[in-house]
Amino acid sequence: MSTHTADAPTEKATTPDNVYFRCFAGCGATFSLYDVVYRCPKCDSLLEVYHERDPLKQRNAYQWQRLFDSRASTTTWPYGSGVWGMREWVIPDLRDENIVSMCEGNTNLFWAERLGSQLGVPDLWIKLCGNSHTGSFKDLGMTVLVSVVKQMMAQENSPVKAVACASTGDTSAALAAYAAYAGIPAIIFLPAGKVSTAQLIQPVANGAHVLALDTDFDGCMKIVQEVTQDRSIYLANSMNSLRIEGQKTVGIEICRQFNWEVPDWIVIPVGNLGNISALHKGFRLMKDLGVIDRMPGLVAAQASQANPFYQSFKHGFESKTSITAEKTLANAIQIGNPVSYEKAVAAVKETGGVVEHATEQELADAAAKADLTGMFTCPHTGVALAVLEKLVKRGQIKREDRTVVVSTAHGLKFTDFKVDYHESTLESIASTYANPPAYLPASTDAVKKEIARRLQI
Repeated sequence: MSTHTADAPTEKATTPDNVYFRCFAGCGATFSLYDVVYRCPKCDSLLEVYHERDPLKQRNAYQWQRLFDSRASTTTWPYGSGVWGMREWVIPDLRDENIVSMCEGNTNLFWAERLGSQLGVPDLWIKLCGNSHTGSFKDLGMTVLVSVVKQMMAQENSPVKAVACASTGDTSAALAAYAAYAGIPAIIFLPAGKVSTAQLIQPVANGAHVLALDTDFDGCMKIVQEVTQDRSIYLANSMNSLRIEGQKTVGIEICRQFNWEVPDWIVIPVGNLGNISALHKGFRLMKDLGVIDRMPGLVAAQASQANPFYQSFKHGFESKTSITAEKTLANAIQIGNPVSYEKAVAAVKETGGVVEHATEQELADAAAKADLTGMFTCPHTGVALAVLEKLVKRGQIKREDRTVVVSTAHGLKFTDFKVDYHESTLESIASTYANPPAYLPASTDAVKKEIARRLQI
């Protein structure tokens, strides 16, 4: 549905910094980043934040690389953030006092040597985006959106009084935290009973107005779009392309961590499809500026219980497929009608990418197998790892390919999933790698006997 209102913003040319909203469908409409607009009023397409290339080409590729390298992990505000260390490529005209940052980004790129060797792709790396303030990659997009909102609210006669989102957990945590830091009211729409306790308590603790609705994510998304037609409540879901600007820095950061070399493949779990769209946007910008000379293949990994993008891919993206998503352990991607479909299609097509899905059994075992090599994976990362294993066995990802899996959230947000797996109580799941604790009497003999049994000594 459209989310623009009768008093939608007047079409503008560009902002002074040559960065602006433009229609993703290419109808020519452009708007200021400080307008309350989420879709093109002309054709109802999604918008994108566009950076004119010529001004950015005043620095050459080497100069951009050195600039961003010099800012990584600095304490100079706001460049210690992995997002705002690239502010010229994000929102360059934001005033420092309006940047709302918790030093997000700069997350470690973990060489999963042991797991990769087991899977047949030893040059395997895990981008641990869950090692962030609220425990997920959503922080990267929310620092941008909330910062823009703060600058909007500082202007005279701004209509914006609050921010709102629909969420399956991680988006709500990020919005609530950043809004609380900025002193902006946040309204959260969650599907009742479909998020983990850890995910629910985060926005509650940060003082957000949490509304648990008797529906699924798609139902929450429908309502939040209707509510935010009132321009006083600003929409914070990924259909708002400001979020994509922060999330695109993941791909740029991965290249920086590889000394500006491009991996062969990046595998990412997808639901609403904003994250893969963001990855593509970051790589496209780097390529246009000559910072890199090729794009990685982007792999969209879906849970089989919620796989509309996979269904569309199977039919050559002839049309968008929407489904009623079934319950999945990967609840953050339990989405049947993804908003960023068109952008994600472009991401897969332009990178020679792939869409694949994983069953509940496959994702649960993939997460447990990774944990046995020292990781602590969320179920969504389990989806990506299960898809990776399929593509390696199929020969699409080759042994020598440098491959990155984006881990989107911290495993501690999903302890119920972990406990139930190792207690073998997950419904319809055979816990292949279960490792429950042994409960023993306080007896040295009993302990020695159990150790001998386990270590086979």
